[in-house]
Amino acid sequence: MLTPAEAETIILASIPPMPTEDVPLAEAHGRVLRANLRADRDLPPFDRVMLDGYALRAAAWAAGTQTFRVTGLQAAGMIPQKLAAGDACIEIATGAALPEGADCVVPYEDTTRDGEMATISATAKLTPGHAVHRRGSDYVAGTVIVPAGTRLTGREIAVAAACGCAAPAVNSQPKIAVIVTGDELVDVGAEVGPHQLRRSNDYALRAALHAAGWPRVERFHLHDMRHEIEHTLWHILAEFDVMLLTGGVSKGKFDFLPTVLTELGVQKKFQGVAQRPGKPLWFGLSQRARPVFALPGNPVSSYLCLHRYVLPALAKAAGMPPAAPRLAALTAPVTFKPPLTYFLPVKISSSPAAGLLATPAAVNTSGDFAGLVDTDGFVELPAGQDEFPAGTVARFWAWMS
Repeated sequence: MLTPAEAETIILASIPPMPTEDVPLAEAHGRVLRANLRADRDLPPFDRVMLDGYALRAAAWAAGTQTFRVTGLQAAGMIPQKLAAGDACIEIATGAALPEGADCVVPYEDTTRDGEMATISATAKLTPGHAVHRRGSDYVAGTVIVPAGTRLTGREIAVAAACGCAAPAVNSQPKIAVIVTGDELVDVGAEVGPHQLRRSNDYALRAALHAAGWPRVERFHLHDMRHEIEHTLWHILAEFDVMLLTGGVSKGKFDFLPTVLTELGVQKKFQGVAQRPGKPLWFGLSQRARPVFALPGNPVSSYLCLHRYVLPALAKAAGMPPAAPRLAALTAPVTFKPPLTYFLPVKISSSPAAGLLATPAAVNTSGDFAGLVDTDGFVELPAGQDEFPAGTVARFWAWMS
C-alpha cells in the first residue's frame, strides 16, 4: 500500500496543467499568474514629491538664501513647472512631480509665508533629494515584480494596475463536480428518517474549494444503483474538469465506483493509502486526462483527503510552486500504534518564541465531523512510531476557512 508521500507524488505527476486565459484585471483575484508581471516603466515614473511644501534648489539654501520667491503652485497630476531662478521656489503638493530645476522639498512647517515670499527656518536641514521619491528607485522598467506562479491577491492586483496590465494571463477556472453516493443520504432540507443521514460531505467540500479559490463547483447525489451511477458519471466525465466522489470506494457489496470508473475508461493510478483516516482513497485519470478523486465516504476522511491531496494538486495544476511545509510542535503526547500515517486534527496556538504549537483534538470516529469545528487543521504523524512525545515536530496542514 502506498504511503501518503508516494500517493502525493503520483497525483502531482499525473494531474495536467490548467489552460491559460487572459481575463480583465477586475476578475483576476484568486487566479494564478501564468506570465511574469514586469514594470512597464520606471516606478515611480517621475521624481515624486513626498510632502506638502516648497520645491527649490538645495544649493541655493546652502549658499545662504533663506527667503525664496514663490513663482507657482503645482498639484499632483499637473505637468511639472520649471524654477525661474536660484532664489525661486514652487509651492508643491504631495504626489506631484518635482519641478524642473528643483532637487528638494521643504515642508510648510519649516517655513513662514509673507505674500509671495517664503522664508525657511534656520533649523531646517535641506539636502539634494530631501522629501523626493526618486524616479526608478523602486523598480526600473522591465523588472519582474510579480513572478509567474503567484496567486493574485489585492496586493498583486494593485501592482498589475500600476503597471498597466489590464488583462493578465492566468489559469482558467476548472469545473469541479462534487458527488456524494449512498442511499442513506438525504439533503439538508428534506425529511430525514431514523435510518438516514443528512448530506454534509458535498457542502463541506464545496465550501473548502470555494475558500481555496475554486468557485466553479457543482454538487450531485447518486444512489447505490449501478445504472444511475454509470449514466450520471458518463455525463460528468464529459463535462467537468475535476471529479470528486465521496463514498462507494471501499470493498463493500454496494461500492460500485471503482468498477464503474474503470468501465467508463478512467485509468486507475492507485487505490488505498496507508493512512488513517482516509485509507480507501482512489485516484485516476479519465480518457480526457481529467483527474478523478474518489474519497472515502466518512466526513472526516473526505475532508482530510481534500486538504492533503486535492487542494495541493489543484494548486500545482494552476501553476503554483509547491508550498513550503508548515511545522508545528505537539503540546501533548500522542499514542498511535497501527502501522499507518496518522492525520491528527489539532488546535493551533503560538509559543513565546513565535513557533506553532499543535494541541491534539482527536475526533471520536471518522464520521465525527462536529469534532473538527474547534480545530485549525491537522498534523501528519509518520508511520513506524508508536509514541509521539510532547514537543514532536510534525507537518501541519491548515483547513481552508
